[in-house]
Amino acid sequence: MAEALDAIDRAIIRLLRLNARRPNAEIAAQVGLSPSACHRRIKLLEDAGIIRGYTLITGSAEGDARGVDVLVQVTLDRQTEDYLARFEHAVRQCPEIRECFLMAGGVDYWLRVQTDSIAAYEAIHSEILSRMPGVTRINSSIAIRDALRPARPRRR
Repeated sequence: MAEALDAIDRAIIRLLRLNARRPNAEIAAQVGLSPSACHRRIKLLEDAGIIRGYTLITGSAEGDARGVDVLVQVTLDRQTEDYLARFEHAVRQCPEIRECFLMAGGVDYWLRVQTDSIAAYEAIHSEILSRMPGVTRINSSIAIRDALRPARPRRR
């Protein structure tokens, strides 16, 4: 998919982000395509690597399906190819790190870490992140909620 995404592709991606199990016919109807044309578009997005997979997120017995998301800024001692490669290799060994972006600007990496609790993140921070090769600074922010997902009703 060498060309840029059009409005229909972006709409399909938005709908799949909200519910990846949404039936193809429903997606097609919402974006104004036939089911077969919609299926072809989704297949092209997958083949191009724009859609890289579908994830099942399980919840706790209390119904908290997301756990705790922590957005982490990491600064390395150096930005050489060797340092970057060693850090990225270490990141791949930690399944709680769901996303890792090499950045331009004030920090070297942005990570999204997903854990069951803040205490679980504390352990990851002290036992894993702070010991990764070349790390000189870690700045963590706890996500309150995913603003792209409907908020759950508040308890009274």
